[in-house]
Amino acid sequence: MTTPAPAPTPDAPRPSAAVRIEYCTRCRWLPRAAWLAQELLGTFESELSEVALVPGTGGVFRVSVGDEVVWDRRAQGFPEPTAVKRLIRDRVAPGRTLGHADH
Repeated sequence: MTTPAPAPTPDAPRPSAAVRIEYCTRCRWLPRAAWLAQELLGTFESELSEVALVPGTGGVFRVSVGDEVVWDRRAQGFPEPTAVKRLIRDRVAPGRTLGHADH
């Protein structure tokens, strides 16, 4: 059982990293996008300000942190969650361990 993260205090800095998962609605990739969003929110609950699911078409499945695309299905295939977590960690929490996902 995990303990919930403490609620931010008014003086505490708020997370500023926003992740965007654009997925193809015609391909029915919403469940895959939602599952990845859940994985990211569970791993980076104190580092991310939001994870947005963005409907698209044309076979798109793209993950971005801010304006930087970190994964694009067309170039890299479908991502394993651990690969995306590493890429996001390197941008929002460098030096943080991901436990077994780092091996």
